[in-house]
Amino acid sequence: EVQLVESGGGLVQAGGSLRLSCAASGFTFDDYAIGWFRQAPGKEREGVSCISSSRSRYGGTYYADSVKGRFTVSGDNAKNTVYLRMNNLKPEDTAVYYCAIDLSIGSSCPIRTTAAAWGQGTQVTVSS
Repeated sequence: EVQLVESGGGLVQAGGSLRLSCAASGFTFDDYAIGWFRQAPGKEREGVSCISSSRSRYGGTYYADSVKGRFTVSGDNAKNTVYLRMNNLKPEDTAVYYCAIDLSIGSSCPIRTTAAAWGQGTQVTVSS
């Protein structure tokens, strides 16, 4: 059974930093694209960042334009964990952040939401 468990959310002032973690189990970590989405109140879920499977044809990472230069995604295959380092946080980054994998072996970024498994989410609140 695929399980994704996020942690690391919280309340931070604008300009501050947080690191989110997503512990994955139930599948071979590096076989799938894995990454982060977020959903703010009243808004649709949006892709934030992603790491392609090492088996993918195209490889690479993905960042939404709104977070480029501020967020960094990384993975630790030994720990089956993906991280999202968030620097220079802004109030508009306030959202529930979800970890997700694309359930196709060898998948590339961006993650297809119609073929994804999701974590339960972790709240990030940035105060101004």
